[in-house]
Amino acid sequence: MNAALMIIFGFLALSLFLGIQAKRGKDMNLEQWTVGGRGFGTIFVFLLMAGEIYTTFTFLGGSGWAYGKGGPTFYILGYGCLAYIMSYWLLPAIWRYAKENKLMSQSDFFVSKYKSPYLGVLVSIVGVVALIPYLVLQLKGLGLIVAEASYGSISNTAAIWIGTMAVTVYVMISGIHGSAWTAVVKDIMILFVVVFLGLYLPFHYYGGITEMFQAVEAAKPGFVALPEKGLSPSWFVSTVLLTALGFYMWPHTFGSVYSAQNEKVFRKNAIVMPLYQLVLLFVFFVGFAAILQVPGLEGADGDMSLLRLSIQTFDPWFVGVIGAAGLLTAIVPGSMILMSSSTLIAKNVYKVFAPKTTDEQVSKLARYLVPVVALISLYFTFKGGDTLVTLLLMGYSLVTQLFPALLFSLSKRNFVSKQGAAAGIIAGVATVAIVTISGITIGTLFPFLPQSIQDLNVGIIALVVNLAVTTVVSLATKGSARANDETINAA
Repeated sequence: MNAALMIIFGFLALSLFLGIQAKRGKDMNLEQWTVGGRGFGTIFVFLLMAGEIYTTFTFLGGSGWAYGKGGPTFYILGYGCLAYIMSYWLLPAIWRYAKENKLMSQSDFFVSKYKSPYLGVLVSIVGVVALIPYLVLQLKGLGLIVAEASYGSISNTAAIWIGTMAVTVYVMISGIHGSAWTAVVKDIMILFVVVFLGLYLPFHYYGGITEMFQAVEAAKPGFVALPEKGLSPSWFVSTVLLTALGFYMWPHTFGSVYSAQNEKVFRKNAIVMPLYQLVLLFVFFVGFAAILQVPGLEGADGDMSLLRLSIQTFDPWFVGVIGAAGLLTAIVPGSMILMSSSTLIAKNVYKVFAPKTTDEQVSKLARYLVPVVALISLYFTFKGGDTLVTLLLMGYSLVTQLFPALLFSLSKRNFVSKQGAAAGIIAGVATVAIVTISGITIGTLFPFLPQSIQDLNVGIIALVVNLAVTTVVSLATKGSARANDETINAA
């Protein structure tokens, strides 16, 4: 066993130990397991929410897109900052309502606001379907990181199985407490590794960051700018908007809102989190540094650029440290996704159709579903391709369809009916599904439109369809409800 693999497995064992130890002294009922008894302070909420930007998506996908796509990669920097600004007003309102009504999942919020358990079923299904590619993203990244950083001592497949089993065990035992404690180690590690790599590699190979960009520009003119077609400015703007609106719509991120002690936690974090986002620049610098040093990586192989350049540059023990940091970027969000998915299925799907189920039975079922969700995700992990960024954008297109119904529900006079909310979500999700499966774009459907319209992110188009259907159905159903009330009163 080489030094790199020993360090990686050492940190895997540490994460498992912390995850299990987090349970000590706590009665793991459903509230403790899913939302930490609503007792997390600023630091833990920060690590669970702001720290979510440092997943395998940013560790490998961010550098991979910088390597393969260039300028369009900077959308990753923009959408998080916009989402954090929104959080200053959005999250306190969600937290207050959730505490007053003792909510424990994202679907609970929609059920309570719209007085419809079946809307909760729909929201749960959309959330779980969107979370599967997000979890696949983490597992794919985990396999790439461990296989590469161990110099091939352990296969991609074996790494994914071992990591998944470790996460499944500590999620079943400790829930969100285990995720929070592991997040502490993960963020310390990732900040050190990312900042060091982002500074060291450009200076080591090019003499500086400016010199690096000059060399890339000389070799690939215009690479760090937005192209006129495809990933153009209109794609950039629409993608930033889509992902910012969907940022807190992920069930695991939404659910972590409930874990805060008070609403001031979110306002404090909203001040700091946009600055924390700037650390992503160092991830991009690694990808740009790899362009001329590790040439020839095509398509999804671009996600390997950070690891390939690191192996080429550093001794095995430090490659192990890099691999361990990458491993933790998969484990923490992966654990949150497993917990959120199983909770949604148990509480907001199963219990709706089996209303006599007790809270204790729901809690047990949620834990038993963790390995089931893990196995389903493993199936898709080994089955499919796609780059890490593509997988994430597909999930974002789905969860963002929940945003209109959420936003309208926060207004004092919500005109949206439960039928309108459901119809809008279904229409938006159906649009995303049809486009994703068929591979069509706005450009292929309407080639006569201006290029700026053709390049819009399809998730935004689905959102427009969602809003239109929501409005029409809500006005129709509210009008019908009023007419029925008047008929009853007249009789």
